[in-house]
Amino acid sequence: MTALVIKNLQVSVNADGGMREILRGVDLTIKSGETHAIMGPNGSGKSTLAYSIAGHPKYTITGGEVTLDGANVLEMTVDERARAGLFLAMQYPVEVPGVSVSNFLRTAATAIRGEAPKVRTWIGEVKDAMTQLGMDPAFSERSVNEGFSGGEKKRHEILQLELLKPKIAILDETDSGLDVDALRIVSEGVNRIREKNDMGVMLITHYTRILKYIKPDFVHVFAGGKIVEQGGADLADRLEANGYAEYTTA
Repeated sequence: MTALVIKNLQVSVNADGGMREILRGVDLTIKSGETHAIMGPNGSGKSTLAYSIAGHPKYTITGGEVTLDGANVLEMTVDERARAGLFLAMQYPVEVPGVSVSNFLRTAATAIRGEAPKVRTWIGEVKDAMTQLGMDPAFSERSVNEGFSGGEKKRHEILQLELLKPKIAILDETDSGLDVDALRIVSEGVNRIREKNDMGVMLITHYTRILKYIKPDFVHVFAGGKIVEQGGADLADRLEANGYAEYTTA
């Protein structure tokens, strides 16, 4: 049983010449097979939580702890966090001109597995994963995210998820920029991988539309840099109906 445990996490960012506190004591535990939806208004700290766990240098940890199966995540380098089993799907995936998708994926898989996958086996793995995501095989020869549509970028993220098999996946607004068909395909991919690998999921979103496909076990409302309410899937329905006003008004 894997567990990502976040205790009293406090994070600041350098803004306008000074440090500004973003996260003000976050407590959250995500275990194998669980899906946690993180919902809240813009600027509430949801993405800061994701990037701080992943190790983005922009964010300064000023207090608290993050552990994965008892190991101190905050003492790990970014690549060590990935090898330990953490995965971040970014809201705006970066372009990597000159690096093909196929080379990128095989290099990543080699780093995670500790040895290069056998070519014949690897080609089959990639082909099967792409087929399930409705991706053209020619996609693998394109440069990473260069000229990709929003839907292609998100399918590529789920393709990585399928091949790297992390313990905990942090999905930062994976529904952003997706049409209805792409949303369904991406969501089905997340569900398939979660069930197959008993993966824990932190799903960051503003809206409930993705939660119609990826059913959360827990919903956490983020406001003012901390979790202000927690509940089950019915809490997301209430947020859809009423918005976040009750959490943002003084």
